Amino acid sequence: MYTLSKETWNTRNMVKVSVLGVISMVLMFFDLSVWFAPSFLKLDISDLPALIGSFAMGPMAGVLVQLLKNLLNLLIEGSMTGGVGELSNFLVGSTLVYISGLVYYKNKSFKRAVLGLGIGVLVMTFFASLSNYFVVFPLYSKLMPLDQIIEAASLVNRFVVDYKTLILYAVVPFNLLKGTVVSIITLLVYKRVSPILHK
Repeated sequence: MYTLSKETWNTRNMVKVSVLGVISMVLMFFDLSVWFAPSFLKLDISDLPALIGSFAMGPMAGVLVQLLKNLLNLLIEGSMTGGVGELSNFLVGSTLVYISGLVYYKNKSFKRAVLGLGIGVLVMTFFASLSNYFVVFPLYSKLMPLDQIIEAASLVNRFVVDYKTLILYAVVPFNLLKGTVVSIITLLVYKRVSPILHK
């Protein structure tokens, strides 16, 4: 298992992680609703800086970017979900960046980047489905009854009729779409920005 090396912990890299975390937090404000999921599932590209950090400095650097992003968002914007949404964002996003970075960092090539991102998206989607089913939505239901969550989803997605279909037809495609979008952007921009992070 990959851990943070002494090199990753040096001051220069921690500054890079901090900058990426701030950029990531800012990107959270630019989000879009999707046509098949309830309004609280917003599409953004805030995982992009974490993926770039993961590729450039190792998987745990990406996880640190995710942690910093969510902590900053809590401090600046607060939480309408009692921290549940931020916790979910951190865990799901960290799954994507850790797995993707782990596959790529051991053998850096374009093919490995594509492979890492593909595996990362699939693992993230699987993890998001389980975590939402068993943890996130049950916690959300303390703020908003689960029946209302399902009803809100069914208004935009006729395939959502119960709890399981909420996961299958809203959470799964949402994470596949979000992961694919941010992965494509990562592939397009990483080589252009990586020299800055390797200085």
